[in-house]
Amino acid sequence: MNEIIMRPIGIIRSPYKQMRDIPIQGVFKPEVKAHIELKAKYAPGLKDLEGFSHAIVIYYFHKSEKEEVVCRPFLEDKKHGIFAIRSPHRPNHIGLSVMKIESIRNNKLHFSEVDVLDKTPVLDIKPYVKHFDHRKSVDSGWLDKHLENA
Repeated sequence: MNEIIMRPIGIIRSPYKQMRDIPIQGVFKPEVKAHIELKAKYAPGLKDLEGFSHAIVIYYFHKSEKEEVVCRPFLEDKKHGIFAIRSPHRPNHIGLSVMKIESIRNNKLHFSEVDVLDKTPVLDIKPYVKHFDHRKSVDSGWLDKHLENA
């Protein structure tokens, strides 16, 4: 298989208009709110999501114009492999965020803990399930030294 074609299911409406304004992760600005506006045909897919506190949102880094295999992350001067960081300049430009669900109305999923640029295309939404998605004894590699007191 040489090619995979994906089509956005919606768009993120975020207060972040410039990449420099976005926090490195949404948990560092939990008060910021945004919403996903789904295409009408996908709105029924939100049924029963309101019973979950968080969702995993998969999106496309639409402003990334380059691909890097090794680059410098935000927190360090040292370069790391792309699969050890969360840079948007990755193969396929796919991003993933865990967001706190605030409410769901019609085709809009309102959330907080936002770390995504306005008008970002959404590829998928999955419920965050504490029984599946939480792990014990987790190591976070080179990031641990930066987040010990976070």
